[in-house]
Amino acid sequence: MEMLDGITVLDLASVGPAARASRWLADYGATVVKVGPVPKDTGVQITPPFYAYSAHRRMQRALFDLKAPDGREAFLRLVERSDVVIESFRPGVVDRLGIGWEATSARNPRLVYCSTSGFGQDGPHAQWAGHDLNYLAVGGFLHCTGRAEGEQPVVPGLTLADSAGGGMHAVMAILAALVRRASIGEGAFLDVSIADGVLGLMALSIDEYFATGNEPAPRHGLLTGRYAYYDTYPTRDGRWLSVAAIESRFWANLCDLLGLPQWIEHQEDDAVQDQVRADLRAVFLTRDLDEWIATLSPADTCVAPVLTVPEIIEDDQFVARGDFVDAHDANAGHFRQVGPVFAGMARPSEPYESRDMTTTDTDALLRATGLADDELRKLHDAGAIA
Repeated sequence: MEMLDGITVLDLASVGPAARASRWLADYGATVVKVGPVPKDTGVQITPPFYAYSAHRRMQRALFDLKAPDGREAFLRLVERSDVVIESFRPGVVDRLGIGWEATSARNPRLVYCSTSGFGQDGPHAQWAGHDLNYLAVGGFLHCTGRAEGEQPVVPGLTLADSAGGGMHAVMAILAALVRRASIGEGAFLDVSIADGVLGLMALSIDEYFATGNEPAPRHGLLTGRYAYYDTYPTRDGRWLSVAAIESRFWANLCDLLGLPQWIEHQEDDAVQDQVRADLRAVFLTRDLDEWIATLSPADTCVAPVLTVPEIIEDDQFVARGDFVDAHDANAGHFRQVGPVFAGMARPSEPYESRDMTTTDTDALLRATGLADDELRKLHDAGAIA
């Protein structure tokens, strides 16, 4: 039995934090139904490439015209038999469509309804359009991320706000609401703001400012590169390694192995950090990355390689953990993907089949609610479902 066996999720999003949340809920064993518009309304949603969101493995698909009364009613029939609804429309849209919290909870009081948006359902910025970079910007992450003084903020290499500030935020809130429901029998409305999620991730820096008045910035503190022991350095072969020797014993180990014992007692001496960095850089440039990793990483120095994606998928640790799995797509054939890697997720015993996005499960799902075949034909003929 998987962690979320018996939980049914209706996901109204095609991309972004809500889609990430439903991906992870499915990997925990929930039955996830991706809800989209009927073909005449396909311009409403973005269609991601087949491999995105783990190729929608283990997911079902249903299409409704939510602007039509019959399509909306068909969707609400699914709501009655579901545990969670996730949506990512701009605030106010689901209420205008008649599928918001008030309408759905009236049909299913045990429903957990999760609305994900950039800035939340209220506040002066609630209607602002935005994407991951914008939320990292307003949440302080871009300002505090390493760069030389006066240089432009760095665009991150992953969608951190969407993934952690939004998707993981939504998953945690949904799971907490389901635990609460098990105790009191009531559903919940969850207002997941991605920007709020970024604030949560930035709490160490923001709370420092509240408490001390010290303004966080690049190279301001030990975790943002103030000291040479927490930085990245190039190696002889043009690659990079990361050093995070925060604890004094790890720093001492590193200095000894690099032949720089003179800096052991100057770990946080601001007056000499430029020289410490220069010495570290000079030594690291004398060997290739793999040589340094073989020497330093097992020796309690907190040194690790900066890996490219092609290197990641061959990394001994990730391979040993079974983190990459096989999958198959009817058009693309065999491919590999990141597996269900979070703690408690079940690993597959055979390759996943990617979701064929030209087919739907709408009829089967609605039959389970009690609709007869002739009623389904009428809905199809009216363009209310597909």
